[in-house]
Amino acid sequence: MKQFYLPFFLGLRYTTAKQSSHMVSFISRVSMAGLTLGVALLIVVLSVMNGFDRELRDNILGLVPQASVNSYQAMEGWQEIAEQAEKHPRVLATAPFIHLQGLLMHKGDVEAVLVHGVLPEQEEKVSVLNRFLLNGRLAELTNGQIILGGELAQVLGVSEGQSISFIMPQATLGGRVVPKVKRFTVSSVFSSGTELDRRLALIHIEEAADLTGHGKEAVQGVRLKVSDLFDAAMIAREVVYNLPYGYYSRDWSRTHGNLFEAIQLSKRLVGMLLFIIIAVAAFNVVSTLILVVMDKQADIAILRTMGLSPARVMAVYMVQGTLIGVVGTLIGVSIGLVLALTVSDLVQFVEGLLSIQFLKSDVYPVNHLPSEIQALDVLTVCAVAIGMSFIATVYPAWRATRIQPAEALRHEV
Repeated sequence: MKQFYLPFFLGLRYTTAKQSSHMVSFISRVSMAGLTLGVALLIVVLSVMNGFDRELRDNILGLVPQASVNSYQAMEGWQEIAEQAEKHPRVLATAPFIHLQGLLMHKGDVEAVLVHGVLPEQEEKVSVLNRFLLNGRLAELTNGQIILGGELAQVLGVSEGQSISFIMPQATLGGRVVPKVKRFTVSSVFSSGTELDRRLALIHIEEAADLTGHGKEAVQGVRLKVSDLFDAAMIAREVVYNLPYGYYSRDWSRTHGNLFEAIQLSKRLVGMLLFIIIAVAAFNVVSTLILVVMDKQADIAILRTMGLSPARVMAVYMVQGTLIGVVGTLIGVSIGLVLALTVSDLVQFVEGLLSIQFLKSDVYPVNHLPSEIQALDVLTVCAVAIGMSFIATVYPAWRATRIQPAEALRHEV
C-alpha cells in the first residue's frame, strides 16, 4: 500500500509546491487555463446545440406534422383513414388538415403566410399549440376566427379581437388567377419562440375547405403523431401500405430534415474543433512536465539514490500531469455548467442592453438561444480531457527515468 501512495503523494507535493523557475509556474498555469477554457467552451457549445435540437423536436415538430397521410385528390371520408392509421401500434393520435398558402392583410400591411385548416378537438391531440397560446385554447377556435403567430401579428399590427383579411390565389377554368378573399377575427396569438411565429396561422378546417372549394368533408390529409420522431418516415409508409391506391406519406424530414442535419453537423464540427483545442491544451502538459523534470533533476537523483525505482519515478510525474488535467477539467466543467445554465438569460440581457436581437426567426429557426445540458456530453468531455492529459504525461515521465543520478548531482555540487 505504501508503494502505491508514495508516487501519489510526491506527485501531489510537486503539483502544489512553488516551482523554483517562474517560467515553469507560468507554463503550468497557462496549460491548466487552456484546458479549463476548452472544456468550458465545449460544454456551452454542446448545450446550445442540444437546445436547438430540443426546440426542433419539442416545439417546431410539435406544431407542424411529424408525419402525414396525403391523397393525390381531395380526401373524403378522412375518418376511415384516421381509424386505419390509429391501428398502427406506433401511431399515437391523428387529425385532419388542410394547408393553404396566401397573404394576410391588415391596414395596408401584407405578409405571406401558411394557413393550417384544423379540426380543433382533433388537433389538440397531435399539437402542442396550447402550450404557446397567450389566451384561450385551441379547442375554442370556431368558424370566422384565426390564430396567429406572435411575430406575424406584431408585423401586421393586429391584436386579438381585430379583423384581418386572408387572400388566396385561385385558378379559374379559363386559366386566370383570381384572388379569393376572406375576413377573419383574430381569436388568439401564440408565441413558440420559433420561426413558426412569423409564418403560421390556424383556422377552422371548415373555413379552409370552403376556401379550397372541395366541399366541407374534403381534406388534404391526416396528420399523424408518432411514438418515435426518427422512425416517422417508416411508420407513415407502413400506414400507407395498408391503404388503397391513391395515398402517399410525408414526414418531417422533408420539411425540416435539412434543419436537423444542419444542427447535427454543426454540433459535430464545432465539437471536433473544440476537442482539438482541448487536445492542444492537454498536450501543453508535455511542455510543463518536461520543464518540471529539468527543474527537479536533483530531486529525481536523490530519490533514485534512496532506492525509488524508475517505474515509481515515472508514476510521480504521471500523477503530477494527471492532477493538472483533473483540476483544469473540473474547473472548466464548473464554469461551463454555470454558463450553459445562464447563457439564454445572458444573451437576453445583452440584447436588452444593446437594443439588438442576435437571433431573428426570419433567419434562424428560433428567436432565442436555447440550452440543454446532457449528462453524457459532460461525462464525455471530462473523460476525453482527463484522458488526453494522462496520455500527455507518458513521455515527460519516461524522460525523468532516464536521468542518471551521478550526472545530475555532479552539477549540483
